[in-house]
Amino acid sequence: MSGALMFIAATLPFLWQGLMMTLFVSFAVVALSLVAGVVVGVGFAYGPWWLRLPLRAFSDIMRGTPLLVVIFTIYYLLPFVGVNLQPLPSVLLALTLFKTAHVGEIARGAVQSIAAGQTDAGKAIGLTFTQRLAYVILPQAVRRFLPPWINSVTDAVKGSALVSLVGIVDLMLAAQQVIGRTYEPLPIYLLAAGMYFVINYSLSSLSRRLEARFAYIRE
Repeated sequence: MSGALMFIAATLPFLWQGLMMTLFVSFAVVALSLVAGVVVGVGFAYGPWWLRLPLRAFSDIMRGTPLLVVIFTIYYLLPFVGVNLQPLPSVLLALTLFKTAHVGEIARGAVQSIAAGQTDAGKAIGLTFTQRLAYVILPQAVRRFLPPWINSVTDAVKGSALVSLVGIVDLMLAAQQVIGRTYEPLPIYLLAAGMYFVINYSLSSLSRRLEARFAYIRE
């Protein structure tokens, strides 16, 4: 038992560095895609046809393409058009574009679920579109937006494991490097899986609490 604890203690510093990269990538992608996704969702719901058309094409292409293909396309295609990005910015861009398409659909559904009478009431008291959006629509839509969005955050954490394919040392690649030195794959993979589980289980628990709370509010 003491030997196993010593082994875990010796490998944790290497895995910890990878875990920090995983958390950084996940946080950056979630934050960027949240802002961009809400803008896309509002564009879907209220934009003119010439705006909705490219947004729909972007959303359908991104959601219909495997994430791995998106990462490799961004990583290998940009240098051909004269844009030379380091691996980390490239995968951040790819993951953000991919998640923005999904968050945009969540935001669109949340915004469009608000009754048209709410918008009409805002117009009746003289609110501008921006004011109606900020004070009437979004505060109500956020109740429907948060639970599915939290679930999408767990997908972002799991998707961040693919950054190792372009040489970024995240938790998964750090685990593989440790295995290459210790030749002990099972305990290392179990330890890495435990870290992923703790992160995603915490997010899933938060999602369930939000669903219960906002379901109560709606009643």
